[in-house]
Order: sequence, then structure tokens, then C-alpha cells
Amino acid sequence: MLNHSQFLGYTKGPDGVLRVVPEEAEIVRKIFDLYVQGNGVRKIKRYLEEHGIKTVTGKREWSTSTIDRMLSNEKYIGQVLMQKSYTPDFLTGKQVKNDGQLDMYLVEDAHEAIIDRETFDRVQKMKGQMKHKGQIEQIL
Repeated sequence: MLNHSQFLGYTKGPDGVLRVVPEEAEIVRKIFDLYVQGNGVRKIKRYLEEHGIKTVTGKREWSTSTIDRMLSNEKYIGQVLMQKSYTPDFLTGKQVKNDGQLDMYLVEDAHEAIIDRETFDRVQKMKGQMKHKGQIEQIL
């Protein structure tokens, strides 16, 4: 299952494959570029809002958590990681995060990429450093 209606940069084609939405893809690239330039998610949020760039649902205000999740989303490099969450009880239908209870499957080249692998990997490395830096600051 993949949420296509609220996935910035893509729409579902008639064949069921993700298709790039060029105008939205530019926003995704801008978010990654701003992060690589050293801007945190709060500065990126401010940039998007000051420039009148709306969210995929048409809102004027961006969520920092949405931006953060976008920066970690492997779908932007054409991959799909399956079974990130699962439904342990079909009666309740509630999904839970898969923390190793089930195997996950990575499908490469599942659809057209918006972000190149080098940029994506650089962002992941920077995010890891920022997370570590935040943990050090909390200790101090």
C-alpha cells in the first residue's frame, strides 16, 4: 500500500506505477538542496512558507516533521521499502511500526527517481550527524 494522493512529487499512473509530477518534483529537489546547503528543517519550513510554496494537500503551513520524513524517504531515489509497518490484528486494523518482527523488502528501481542517490546519501549522513550533535547537546 502506498499513499499516492498525499505524496509530494508523485502520482499514480494508469498502470499503477508512480509517475513524477514535475512541478512537485521541483519542490522536493529544493527541499533536498536547502538541506545540503546546511539549512535545518525549521529554516526550510520558513523558506517554503515565505515563498508561498504549498504542501501537497494545499496548506500554506508546513510541518517540520513532514519535511524531516521527506528527507529520509527512499521513494525519492526510486526505491520502495516494503513492510515498514504491518497490521498484527486484522480485527482492529491498527498498523504498528515493524521493528524487526517481520522481514522488510527493498525494491530498487521501482519507479523514476526525483533525487539522485549521491544527494540522498549525503542528506542521510548529514541527518545522522545532526542527530548525534543534538544528543551531545542534550547531554551537556
